[in-house]
Amino acid sequence: MTSGTAEEFTSHRPRMFGLAYRLLGSAEEAEDVVHDAYLRWSGADRASIEHPAAWLARVVTNLCVNRLTSARVRRERYVGPWLPEPVFTRDGSLGPLESAEQRDAVSTALLVLLERLTPTERAVYVLREAFGYSYRDIAEVLDLSEANCRQSYRRAVQRVATAERRFAPAAKRRNELVESFVRAAREGDLAGLEKLLAEDVTWWSDGGGKVTAARRPLVGRDRVVRFLAGVARRVPDGLVLTVAEVNGSPALVAHTGRQLVAVASFEVRDDAVIEVQVVMNPEKLVFAERQFAASAPTV
Repeated sequence: MTSGTAEEFTSHRPRMFGLAYRLLGSAEEAEDVVHDAYLRWSGADRASIEHPAAWLARVVTNLCVNRLTSARVRRERYVGPWLPEPVFTRDGSLGPLESAEQRDAVSTALLVLLERLTPTERAVYVLREAFGYSYRDIAEVLDLSEANCRQSYRRAVQRVATAERRFAPAAKRRNELVESFVRAAREGDLAGLEKLLAEDVTWWSDGGGKVTAARRPLVGRDRVVRFLAGVARRVPDGLVLTVAEVNGSPALVAHTGRQLVAVASFEVRDDAVIEVQVVMNPEKLVFAERQFAASAPTV
C-alpha cells in the first residue's frame, strides 16, 4: 500500500469514526470498525474506487450493521442499564458540532433512543440526520430501494420521537444548570442538588456488573436525593469533579488523577434536570480516559 493511499484513508478517518460511533454507541468498537475498513481499503483495487468517501461510508456502515445484530443480543444480557460510551468532543473527535442539531445527533439521550431501532433503521436514520445523505445515496450504501429507505426513516423518526426534547432550555441555561449541579456535588450540598432536580427525574447508572451501581433506574427526586446522600458517604479520597464537554454537551467528570471514575450526562427541561445518565463501567471509559489523559491537566 502506498503512502499516498494511506494518507488518503487518514483524511477520511475522522468522518468514518464519527459515523461508526453514531451507529454503535461505542468508541472502542468504532475504532475496531475503522481499522477493519482500513484493511479492506488497503486490499481493494484502487482504480475501481471512483469516490473514496462514498466507498468507505458503505464499508463502515455495513460493518456496523453486522455488529449491531450481535450487539443487540449482548445488550439483552448486559448487567443493569446499558448506556453509550462517553466521548469528549471539544477536540473534534466526533466532527463539527456547531449547531444544536449536530450536538443533538451525538447526545447520550439520542444514542440511547437509537437502541430502539433495528440495525437498518438506525443506519438510515444516522446517514440521513447526522450526515445529510439523500435517500438515493442511502439506498446505494445499504443496497436497498429508495422507497424502503424512506419507510425505514419514517419508522425510525416515530420510534425516537419524544415531546420532552422540545422543551429543552437554551444552551447557556443548560450549561448553568450542569455547572450548578457539579458545584453542589463538590460541596456535598444535597439541598442544592435537590433544587436542581425535576420531581420526576430519572437516574441511570451503567456499571455493567464491573463496579457497584444501581441496576435499575431510580425515578423521582426523593429517591435520587437519598441515593446521592449514600454516594456522598462513600466518596473515595482524591476524587475530583469537573465539567467537560461530552457528546456535545456539558457533563460531570469524576476522576482521581488521570483515571476516570464516572462520566455523567444530563437531560434538562423546564429549567430542571430530568435525567442523569452515569457511565461507571471501566471498560466503557477506556476511550474517554485516553482522551482525558492526553489533554491533562485540563479537558
